[in-house]
Amino acid sequence: MITAALPKTRSWALPLVCLGAAVLYAWKIGDGQLGNTYYSAAVKSMTSSFTNFLFGSFDPYGVVTVDKPPLSLWPQAISVLVFGYHGWALLLPQVVEGVAAVFLLHRTVRRWAGENVALLAAAIFALTPVTVIINRDNNPDTLLVLFLVAAAYAVTRAVEGRRNWLWWCAFFVGCGFLTKMLQAWIIVPALVAAYFAGTSGPLGRRLLDVLGAGLVLVVSSFWWIALHDWWPGAKPYMGGSADGSAWDLVFGYNGFGRLSGDGESGGMMIMRNGQQTMSSFGGDPGPGRMFNDLVGGQISWLLPLCLLVLIVLGRRWRQPGWLLWGGWLLVTTVVFSFAGGIWHPYYTTAMAPAVAAIAAAGLALLWRHHRRTVLPAAIALSAAWAFVLVSRDTAFHGWTRWAVLGTAVAAIAGLLVSRSRLALAAGLVPLLLTPAVWSYAAAQSTSAGTLPAAGPAPGGPGPLSPGPGGPAPRASAGGPQPRLMIAGGGDGTARLSGEQRRILDYAREHGTEITLAVNAEASSVAPFLIDSDATVIGMGGFGGRDDAPSVGRLDRWLAEGKLRFVLGSAGTTPGLPARGAVQDQRRRWIEQHCTTVDPSAYGGRSGAARDGGPVRIGGADTLYRCR
Repeated sequence: MITAALPKTRSWALPLVCLGAAVLYAWKIGDGQLGNTYYSAAVKSMTSSFTNFLFGSFDPYGVVTVDKPPLSLWPQAISVLVFGYHGWALLLPQVVEGVAAVFLLHRTVRRWAGENVALLAAAIFALTPVTVIINRDNNPDTLLVLFLVAAAYAVTRAVEGRRNWLWWCAFFVGCGFLTKMLQAWIIVPALVAAYFAGTSGPLGRRLLDVLGAGLVLVVSSFWWIALHDWWPGAKPYMGGSADGSAWDLVFGYNGFGRLSGDGESGGMMIMRNGQQTMSSFGGDPGPGRMFNDLVGGQISWLLPLCLLVLIVLGRRWRQPGWLLWGGWLLVTTVVFSFAGGIWHPYYTTAMAPAVAAIAAAGLALLWRHHRRTVLPAAIALSAAWAFVLVSRDTAFHGWTRWAVLGTAVAAIAGLLVSRSRLALAAGLVPLLLTPAVWSYAAAQSTSAGTLPAAGPAPGGPGPLSPGPGGPAPRASAGGPQPRLMIAGGGDGTARLSGEQRRILDYAREHGTEITLAVNAEASSVAPFLIDSDATVIGMGGFGGRDDAPSVGRLDRWLAEGKLRFVLGSAGTTPGLPARGAVQDQRRRWIEQHCTTVDPSAYGGRSGAARDGGPVRIGGADTLYRCR
């Protein structure tokens, strides 16, 4: 147990922290933003039938699911059923989940390190820039973090002697698995190490406890996987899989494929020093990834402090609390740093609870044992790193770097000459000032979009374009929005252009059971699903590469008179990833069974860029009538 070293607080402190978090996460979420429109479109489709809800169908016809289990979308769908389909109804569950995680982190750390350390940890967590921006979006990471913090709380209770809480710990990790699959399992070694270090009794008994928890983990992780694959009736194709099964998705694209790459690395074009440069979404794998110009500003503000604390722990590593949070941070950092597949900077929100717990407890530890040596060095190191991060783009709140240096000098001087706890409190200013400013800026953003990120746009403003297998560029808080949008997930808004509206109205008037099939990536389909109530389907799932619908199913639909119109893209689009076999099969089917509709039939115009709207790489712009 770490004795609290900060000034005593009152009972209103935690409610105040939670209220501040709620304001950051909820501010302006009703200003028209829809977050990641890939998931937003799916939520609307999920409200149309029980099967669509159960499996997370992307389209109302139940052709293909999103490329993850739907657990994170279930609260959003329920919210939409209650309040109607609005941006704030989609994002309200994210706000609630984010605030709940802050509250639960406090309750967890308090049991280990005391009230004041727990309050500081909650405040650090709430002010982590990547956490603020992800909690203003509808990606699954918000719910994942809540389940992981719940698992940490449960194992902390188990270490105190209530062994049945270990089962709850396993259950919460399993729920995290059904939120974002194998990423939830990353912290399992830290949970197991903490339990073994913190409990007494025969080794055999503890092994049986862990094995029992392992059984709970397997059941809670895979029940939905089994339900999907063994479902006896009609069901959507599992998006992102090679064969339509959820099992393939777990250990393929969304599993080990994220670690190895498996041919899917993803990337984007950014501007550096006036030159276009291809970069993977999170930068190249390696030990410096958490500190690079794409990721550093999201999570790394207190990483130097945390690493320094973990180095000076010594024998305290044997304590379950340090094993839990230190293991969480180290294992997650290593996995994220060296993952060779598609990896996005916003994934680092899963590190934020551990960073907050270690930073808060570490400051208390350094105050008690190293207040005039290591603690001043830790503050100086953190301030220097904040100066480096802000200096990468001084146009984005560049004033904070000088404020950080000034307050750091004052705080260090106070620590060297005073024993007052106010000196430690003053030391928090250079540590938290810039993350707080970036979090405030993130709260002013009206659209987090597909790839949410706090801070300035990477490399400065400029056009972005996709790398192999890559979805849309991120919409950065406080930075200019790129005009060139890439098909995949969307940019936080989803309105049909005038041309698209005319196409849809024509298809609705002359179509059949399926109003329109759109043969394109998800971002080109999402506006049709969000901005209309027509029965529109997307062909190929998120990236347009899924075998859904198959050409055999297209043949049946055509023979049964269910499908008449397909919106596709004539020819090829420069910059688009190479076609896959499934895409080529659908393209040939369209060429063989469909003919182009003259744009004058629906009052349209020729050309891909119409009505002055954003140009979408990989978008669909040619209407076909199938016979």
